[in-house]
Amino acid sequence: MILFCLDTSGPVAGVALMADGTVRYEAMTVNAMTHSQSILPMAEEAYRRAGLDMQQTDYLAVTVGPGSFTGVRIGVSTVKGLAHALRKPCIPVDALEAMAAGVQPFSGIICPIQDARAGQVYGAAFRGNTPLERLMPDQPIRLEDYLDQLLRFHQPLLFLGDGMPVHRQAIEDRLGERAVFAPAHLAYLRPAAAAQLAWSQMDQAVDYLALSPLYLRPPQAERQKNLKEQARHG
Repeated sequence: MILFCLDTSGPVAGVALMADGTVRYEAMTVNAMTHSQSILPMAEEAYRRAGLDMQQTDYLAVTVGPGSFTGVRIGVSTVKGLAHALRKPCIPVDALEAMAAGVQPFSGIICPIQDARAGQVYGAAFRGNTPLERLMPDQPIRLEDYLDQLLRFHQPLLFLGDGMPVHRQAIEDRLGERAVFAPAHLAYLRPAAAAQLAWSQMDQAVDYLALSPLYLRPPQAERQKNLKEQARHG
């Protein structure tokens, strides 16, 4: 059984290949190139390095969000195109859950956050068992409100994701020693973690036509359009 997974939901573009439950290849990059330029060459390199042919693929997986609107669209569109060509099913992967899976087990609460700008984050919370236990749904939320919700958990709180460095000082000020911060090599979404999560969720595979992004709020362009229309009719 061969599963290919890609992630472009955040600042890291990554790919992973699993064969019979073993990670055969993983790569990720943060550079000036856009994900749309780098992700297909990374996919081709993954199969070449693993000594596999893309036609051997059984499942395709992709992080569907939450995350960058553009990044999520790139990833979902790429996998939909591959799935159409290969006639293979797709597995949607929650980006925050995959991020948390990359640092488990943890004897506390895992708190993945992505920067949603304007003082907000995309956040969730998981008990760091194996398997993960979801404690909070994915949500776009003001950082202060997110931290207030976390205070009900009387355990260490492990933060990671691209929202962590942006909001680290505010988190420390609010939570003090209860806040723990993932080291740099674990602080982002690992494509192999997303692939492992997809491997455990093969029963959730869908046809590529049913694969869609997970948007927790409308894109910026749509919000600006709505504001202009409200101002015009107001």
